[in-house]
Amino acid sequence: MCQAREDYGRRGPGRRAPPPSCPRTCVKCKEASAVVVIRVGDAFCRACFREYFVHKFRAMLGKNRVIFPGEKVLLALSGGPASSAMLRQVQEGLSRETAKRLRFVPGLVYVDEGAVCGQSPAQREENLARVEAIVQATGFPFHLAHLEQAFDLPGSILRRGPRGGDKPCPSYKEAVEDFIQQQRQEAADGDGAASLPRRLAQLRTQDVPAGEEPAAPGARLPAAARTEELLQLFEAAETLTAKEELLQMLRTHLILHTARTQGYTKVMMGDSCTRVAVKLLTNLALGRGAFLAMDTGFMDSRHGDVAVVRPMREYMAKEIAFYNHFFGVSTVITPALRAKRREKTSIHRLMEDFLLGLQAEFPSTISTVYRTGEKLSTAPAEASSEPGAEPQRCLLCLCALDTLAEEDLALEPTLIAEEAAQRPQGLAEDGCCHAGTQGSCCQSSPTPGAESRAAFLPLLCYSCRLTFKEMGHPDTLPPYVRSEAQRRSRRAEMKQQIQEFLLEDDDEDPSES
Repeated sequence: MCQAREDYGRRGPGRRAPPPSCPRTCVKCKEASAVVVIRVGDAFCRACFREYFVHKFRAMLGKNRVIFPGEKVLLALSGGPASSAMLRQVQEGLSRETAKRLRFVPGLVYVDEGAVCGQSPAQREENLARVEAIVQATGFPFHLAHLEQAFDLPGSILRRGPRGGDKPCPSYKEAVEDFIQQQRQEAADGDGAASLPRRLAQLRTQDVPAGEEPAAPGARLPAAARTEELLQLFEAAETLTAKEELLQMLRTHLILHTARTQGYTKVMMGDSCTRVAVKLLTNLALGRGAFLAMDTGFMDSRHGDVAVVRPMREYMAKEIAFYNHFFGVSTVITPALRAKRREKTSIHRLMEDFLLGLQAEFPSTISTVYRTGEKLSTAPAEASSEPGAEPQRCLLCLCALDTLAEEDLALEPTLIAEEAAQRPQGLAEDGCCHAGTQGSCCQSSPTPGAESRAAFLPLLCYSCRLTFKEMGHPDTLPPYVRSEAQRRSRRAEMKQQIQEFLLEDDDEDPSES
């Protein structure tokens, strides 16, 4: 039996003794000595580990078959270990020495977030120089976006784009056959067999208008007024969790805008298996349970015309770190958001510390969480209240609204509690202070800011409502968010006014009448 005071031989608080190390042989080639142990029993030498890493990336793309030959794909480069390893995989997959080359046309986008992460202008310039050095070595088209540019985004970025024209999309097999036939035709015509490298060479490697020179160092950063406006937006957020969600929203919108303006139809994100597991539990805590499949799955098609894919989602952070170390993959690390008070951290960091702590004791924790998320489906989140109709979408995350049936959620008691908290004290049972004779009735003087906040709530999903309450006054939001909210509110009001004049489909069968 377990004894309360029995010592089980642990070394330190909650830490098990490390297993004795001994030389091991590679489990694949059975010849070379192992240099890395991925999991218990999976020891690889340097060459076999590289082959294993490359095969997993190719298998992920080949298994899902969502990136067609000749398609323009935008790689979201953050400078971190996962996105840098993803860039190396794409770079090697497009080289001529590769047996089975990748057939899409890549581009790169980097979002500069140094302004809200406490970096000085000199540090931001240094990071940009390091990123450009990495990008220039690849030769891929490069698009630079600063977080301050979110204030110049159009309102259409918050609308679902069209999936395509009336022409039906061919299957993956048909697309590959057409691409190979096109290459053979070009080779027969004397245009050269390497059509994809030629297309890459024709693209500009920097996002600079034709006829202009790249900006000199010190002139690439946005104006100081824009930076100050961005800092005020983040300072208005009350919690670090709200700041993390706000940063993720602005980053996603900038990447989406770059993809749409530059003609990309796919965006590659460098989310690893560890990051996906952390995001899955974090989004559960934030009330995004209905959208877990889209937030953590391989493909996210909520934007319509631009799909987000995550080809690195089966790599553990340990695998990525060893690959970058062994094969010299350069990274550029941007500091994370910092809280004014250390004891007030975010839900994202609490969940990450929790999972990594369990992973240290139980090595299968992250993989178990990841495999559980694999069983989720996007069908419930995409379901509409009316068959055949486009579902109403959240203003901020563009997911289908999950607040249409408030009585089934924890949202209804939350709204009732908020309404009671905003009501002035001393009210009668009917909810009025009966001070209308004095000209200061409670119903004629709402709480400052409550009316503007209430206009946004019907446009948001349950999770974004919780985050929106901690984002400060709505006037601090970027202009494109406010303009799109006004447009949707006007359309909803107009639809309500003409509702009685609209013709509805008769459910009865005409033959029965």
